[in-house]
Amino acid sequence: RWVGALHPVTLVIDEICAIFRELGFTVATGPEAETEWYNFGALNFPPDHPAMELHDTLYLGADTLLRTHTSPVQVRTMQRVAPPVKVLIPGTVYRRDFFDATHAPAFAQIEGLAIDEGISFADLKATLSEFARRFYGRSRRVRFGPSY
Repeated sequence: RWVGALHPVTLVIDEICAIFRELGFTVATGPEAETEWYNFGALNFPPDHPAMELHDTLYLGADTLLRTHTSPVQVRTMQRVAPPVKVLIPGTVYRRDFFDATHAPAFAQIEGLAIDEGISFADLKATLSEFARRFYGRSRRVRFGPSY
């Protein structure tokens, strides 16, 4: 007799979404097949950006591709919802990578978007700290290190 179960990645994504819902975020999803405009243009990618080349992106047609990140859902959310916005965007994204121990052509990505008056870096830091404590355990120490 076959017994099914959710994939471990799905379980982790569900847990992450539950934590962010408790922090006041809603969850948004969008199409995995996107136009160049939503995937690149609306996000101010320059026309000659390397990510837009055929060797990096999986094109389905002249202007249609498999999304390379979940950011097009940010654009769609901002078109649909007036601020304030607090949204978490999980989804599968696609890159023209050969499958090996460190790469896969499809993988899960999660990003968040918060738009409101008075939001600052302190809000981002507090949100990420609280998420880390809930996800990894309250006894875990959270610290941030600058990069780039």
